[in-house]
Amino acid sequence: MSPVQQTVLAAGEASEHRPLIISLFAVFVVATLGITIWAGRQTKDAADFYAGGRQFSAFQNGLAVSGDYMSAASFLGIAGAIAIFGYDGFLYSIGFLVAWLVALLLVAEPLRNSGRYTMGDVLAYRMRQRPVRTAAGTSTIVVSIFYLLAQMAGAGVLVSLLLGITSDAGKIGIVALVGVLMIVYVSIGGMKGTTWVQMVKAVLLIGGTLLITFLVLLKFNFNISDLLGTAAEKSGKGSAFLEPGLQYGLTGTSKLDFISLGIALVLGTAGLPHILIRFYTVPNAKAARKSVNWAIGIIGAFYLMTIALGFGAAALISQDEIIESNPAGNTAAPLLALHLGGVDSAGGAILLATISAVAFATILAVVAGLTLASSSSFAHDIYANVIKKGKATEKEEMQAARWATVLIGIVSIALGALARDLNVAGLVALAFAVAASANLPTILYSLFWKKFTTQGALWSIYGGLIVAVGLVLFSPVVSGDPKAMFPDVDFHWFPLKNPGIISIPFGFLMGWLGTVLSKEEPDTGKYAELEVRSLTGTGAH
Repeated sequence: MSPVQQTVLAAGEASEHRPLIISLFAVFVVATLGITIWAGRQTKDAADFYAGGRQFSAFQNGLAVSGDYMSAASFLGIAGAIAIFGYDGFLYSIGFLVAWLVALLLVAEPLRNSGRYTMGDVLAYRMRQRPVRTAAGTSTIVVSIFYLLAQMAGAGVLVSLLLGITSDAGKIGIVALVGVLMIVYVSIGGMKGTTWVQMVKAVLLIGGTLLITFLVLLKFNFNISDLLGTAAEKSGKGSAFLEPGLQYGLTGTSKLDFISLGIALVLGTAGLPHILIRFYTVPNAKAARKSVNWAIGIIGAFYLMTIALGFGAAALISQDEIIESNPAGNTAAPLLALHLGGVDSAGGAILLATISAVAFATILAVVAGLTLASSSSFAHDIYANVIKKGKATEKEEMQAARWATVLIGIVSIALGALARDLNVAGLVALAFAVAASANLPTILYSLFWKKFTTQGALWSIYGGLIVAVGLVLFSPVVSGDPKAMFPDVDFHWFPLKNPGIISIPFGFLMGWLGTVLSKEEPDTGKYAELEVRSLTGTGAH
């Protein structure tokens, strides 16, 4: 049977059981909406909306952090990257996991002690409020939208596969549906609703991944060597499939791209806005640190299982079928579920529907977290403290956050429609690069460098942001490549797909240069207060 026939058969099986598929999706959507409405009724003030009332335990927050972090890129993108590129695809798993050490050792505890709701709170503590809050809010929104692109693209691919939608208009409609749902989640539930949705999603995702991992290993009598050998043979690339270089070792440029990707993945997590705001939902810094430990354990177990997802797909499905279904490999995990259950059986369709519903849950939870981070930053940093100069009431601030949610949702839908054919893991790596270029240098300098000034913060954020986004716009991700966002035009001149190797050092350099050239005297008294507060928690909210 040809790959095309198999894909058609897969779609046919899915269509025979479409009522089941739609029912599973509907159950999750209704259940999460119920959680959101329940949480919304308990959201009384800004602390509830932005930080869930700081009532979540370390374990609950660790579960929610892992739910926030294990996105469509993890479940769909990494599985697809491994299925197509073998060892090089697994490098995403390594980078995403190692990144948590930076977050744990440098950021989690000091940030929880120093801020209130957003990254802008930390910067504004010892610098001029209006310019740094404007910069922090702008950066947060840009990074969140980059990350949202990946989730929207994943949603379009996933639901299109299940419902047999092949038209571009249909895929765009799915992206729009996800956007509307995320607007509803955030507007009604705030942080409390979003956190509970993320916890439910994390349990579902770990459970679904465990099931697939068990079934894959069962196929190969729990012999991992046999699994890897079959994957290498079926891939058509032989032993090269299990060695470095299939994606990133062909040319000098691709090797540089790998280094750039690695730097972005390892440093990006500590600058991601939707991860940073999670540290404010626990009662104290000790709980923030413990929640990161829980997250590392849960996320580590998940990324180990991506070996079974990716190599299992390569071993049990032909490369042509994976690429035929989605050129970037984003449907490898759902197709693996179909094959494990039986392509021509009801069991296959049920497993496909279940795993896809879990993946859809993953997307909805992550987009809610991202939207909350960006709308919170707009309302708290830009609207309340810049536009209203600190005179906005909590009610006005929360109303601004809800309107910002709608606007960000509309922008994400529009951009997600353009990015629907790109690999979601690659798209998320871009968000990591922008976060590591603009946010991380500023956070670290602010927490640990006594002489850091407002000008240094502005140069660091805007410099890192402009260079990172500028290089992406003129990279093969946007044009000049068959898999680009605009494949029919070519205006790229930057050869790498990830700008991290240039933009991250540039962000650090601009922060240092802006400070050195600044004429303002740093407020050493405020820094001393911040240092005590960040290390001990004295005076923390």
